Amino acid sequence: MSRVVAENILQGEESVQFYDQRVQSMEMSQASAYSSPTLGQLLKRVGDVTKEVTGDETPVHQVLDMSSDNQSIGPHALPFVLSFNNLTYSVKSRRKITLPAILRRPVAGTIAGDPVAGENLFARTTKVLLDNISGEARDGEIIAVLGASGSGKSTLIDGLANRIAKESLKGTITLNGEPLDSRLLKVISAYVMQDDLLYPMLTVEETLMFAAEFRLPRTLSKSKKKMRVQALIDQLGLRNAAKTIIGDEGHRGVSGGERRRVSIGIDIIHDPIILFLDEPTSGLDSTSAFMVVKVLQRIAQSGSIVIMSIHQPSYRILSLLDRMLFLSRGQTVYSGSPMNLPHFFADFGHPIPDSENRTEFALDLIRELEGSPGGTKSLVEFNKTWQNTKRSNQNPETVTPTHGLSLKEAISASISRGKLVSGTTSDIHTSPTSMVPTYANPFWTEMVTLSKRSFTNSWRVPELFGIRLGAIVVTGFILATMFWQLDNSPKGVQERLGFFAFAMSTTFYTCADALPIFLQERYIFMRETAYNAYRRSSYCLSHAIVSLPALIFLSFAFAAITFWAVGLDGGFSGFMFYFGIILASFWAGNSFVTFLSGVVPSVMLGYTIVVAILAYFLLFSGFFMNRDRIPPYWIWFHYLSLVKYPYEAVLQNEFDDPTKCFVKGIQMFDNSPLGNVPNALKEKLLSTMSDTLNVKITSSTCVTTGADILVQQGITDLSKWNCFWICIAWGFFFRVLFYFSLLLGSKNKRR
Repeated sequence: MSRVVAENILQGEESVQFYDQRVQSMEMSQASAYSSPTLGQLLKRVGDVTKEVTGDETPVHQVLDMSSDNQSIGPHALPFVLSFNNLTYSVKSRRKITLPAILRRPVAGTIAGDPVAGENLFARTTKVLLDNISGEARDGEIIAVLGASGSGKSTLIDGLANRIAKESLKGTITLNGEPLDSRLLKVISAYVMQDDLLYPMLTVEETLMFAAEFRLPRTLSKSKKKMRVQALIDQLGLRNAAKTIIGDEGHRGVSGGERRRVSIGIDIIHDPIILFLDEPTSGLDSTSAFMVVKVLQRIAQSGSIVIMSIHQPSYRILSLLDRMLFLSRGQTVYSGSPMNLPHFFADFGHPIPDSENRTEFALDLIRELEGSPGGTKSLVEFNKTWQNTKRSNQNPETVTPTHGLSLKEAISASISRGKLVSGTTSDIHTSPTSMVPTYANPFWTEMVTLSKRSFTNSWRVPELFGIRLGAIVVTGFILATMFWQLDNSPKGVQERLGFFAFAMSTTFYTCADALPIFLQERYIFMRETAYNAYRRSSYCLSHAIVSLPALIFLSFAFAAITFWAVGLDGGFSGFMFYFGIILASFWAGNSFVTFLSGVVPSVMLGYTIVVAILAYFLLFSGFFMNRDRIPPYWIWFHYLSLVKYPYEAVLQNEFDDPTKCFVKGIQMFDNSPLGNVPNALKEKLLSTMSDTLNVKITSSTCVTTGADILVQQGITDLSKWNCFWICIAWGFFFRVLFYFSLLLGSKNKRR
């Protein structure tokens, strides 16, 4: 605790004032027979004193006590220490062949375009992004990673946050001297991406409240969750924007700085022990950037480790940082306190002028060295020598211990003071991994919360559903007027077949609007599931549940417009089955497009694939060519066609009445060259045929029934209810594939 005070908060008389207050507080606490102040309480007092000294009005970060019993930790507990040693990460890429290299004039003894010194023209080159990076970060401090673009800042943050595959990242990462398990890291840490990925139509308060529903346990009362959210709004300085929507390109919302603070807020709602941030001040003005870093300082003072990358901090932001790590092309060129930066460069022979910003001077010098023939090798070697000299000159008695508690003891102590409010246990005898649950809430709670959030966000954009409904109504109206009251003639049969084929394929094409929905949410989903806000399975199920009400309404609208207008058969029961098979088609099509959205990377590519595959489904559905006429090498696609099953189902629903006649007597000549001859001649032909076949055929004799039409179309292997259930099963099948696409394709890790 004294380290936090001495290094980060107070100087001189201010430090004495703080210690006097702490002693008085502890004496009063002992006199009242209460336990010693917790580390969280002492840190709060540090923040209060700092607030008085600096005149800062930013609300102090307070750990909300979520436990039923007020356990406390001993006054000698030491903080968390995250150590990383010799982190190395490299990627392989194929060497590019440029046109000038191929066409350049050959050097003596070589052929133009040949690789130099016997290199393989297609050899894979290795690029080192991190080169033996070491350091440590302690709770109560902000460590900032700096460097020019391409220096490895974001790569280092990703490596520490377990966003690089283990087989690719070399080196060790430990927390309090123990290897950091990836499952444990997901629960005790949070990662704030550079981009603000938020639902645009939710207000600031709703966004944070949904985050609380995900990250805080179900055992916590609704009132305590609201208290946490309100305290966080005050801490982030978002009180004036609490009721304002986030907004997007088409809807005015909060400012850029407020969006960034909301992004931080949703990841610190459960008070993580470690907070990673990738350039949290990027794109913000100086005042907004300072407010963001000021919030991070409060978070650190509450007992968290804050590690962030930053491009070029201002002088005010520099005063809030505790440690700095300068990188140049993946190598460390400086590591230490901002206060030692002038001394470091002075010893290097490049003193920082008093009139210049320290970080700007350092970054400019690093860029200048990078452009020199020797690069930054001299600065890298000097940093190693300078750090070794500094360590050798330190008094062993004044060196702060790296850590004093084991990892499980430190986590238990942190939980007891209100950190990690995710349903954790403070049982000191359990392993660190088992002390914190993988997910804060059960499956059904996550599903309900996800469904509620999706409904809330979509309900505020009614024009999207209006466009879908308009497309269905217009399509249904066109079909109803085109195929108005079809008769029971051979031409009417042919027109019914065309209507059913177009109607069933249209239901699938109109499902293509589901494609951009997940593509827009993909990175929000990846950010939230990367640190176990909820399960992928609960997201998939809630995604399906949210889509059902709209599908039911659209299906009923299309069925009601077309069924009676076209003159389809079956009465009310026939209408209900017709409505059901359209709903099943919408369900299967929506699930298919949703699965594709989990696989394809962009909307345009997705639309291209959807249109092409649905065209193939229609081609092999049995409308253009009967099943028994499809070549054997393509018959497998016939059974994979999603259009086949609803098409056959509606045909059976229309033609399954064996008593209904569609071709009588002379109507059999309608689709032949004899269709235009006089009826009297047709009746003579029927009489001749009757004598020849010894079967009486008159103009009123039924020649073709609905069952005959089904046989002619090759629809005999499945009943209409089998087709209906197969269509439903296709929908569930694609939802399962969607789940596996999320499971395998959303790891969000570098290789």
